[in-house]
Amino acid sequence: MDKGVNPDLGLALLRVVLGVIFISHGAPNLFGGMEGQAGFFSSLGIPLPMIVAWAVSLLEFFGGIALLIGLLVTPVSLLLVIHMFAGIVLVHAPRGWYVLGPEANGGVEFSVLLAASLMMLVFGGPGLASMDGRGGSS
Repeated sequence: MDKGVNPDLGLALLRVVLGVIFISHGAPNLFGGMEGQAGFFSSLGIPLPMIVAWAVSLLEFFGGIALLIGLLVTPVSLLLVIHMFAGIVLVHAPRGWYVLGPEANGGVEFSVLLAASLMMLVFGGPGLASMDGRGGSS
C-alpha cells in the first residue's frame, strides 16, 4: 500500500456517510410522514402507493442502518441502487441533470452520485469496521 493511501478507510467512510443519508431520508416517513409519501407515489401513478411508501421508507431507514454498521452491505447496496434508478426514471430524469444551481430543477445528479457510491461498496467491499467481517476490499 502506498504511504497515506487507505482504500479500506475510504470505503468505510463512504459506507457511513451513505448510511446517514439514507437514514435521514427514511426516518421522516416512518415517524409521521407516510401519508405524504404515499400521496407523492400516487401522484406518479404508482400502484398501491401506501405499500410502496412503506417498502421504500423501510429500505431507506433500515438499509441506512445496515450500511452504517456494515451489515449485509452488498445486498443492501444493490437494493438501494434499484431504488435510486427507479427515482431517476420516475422523478428526476424529466427534470434534467442539476439538483442545485441556477438551472436546478431536482434533476438526476444526486441520485446518480448515490447509485455510483453504492456500487463502489458493491465492488470494493464495506471497508474497515464492518459487521460483515470483511476488513476491506481483499
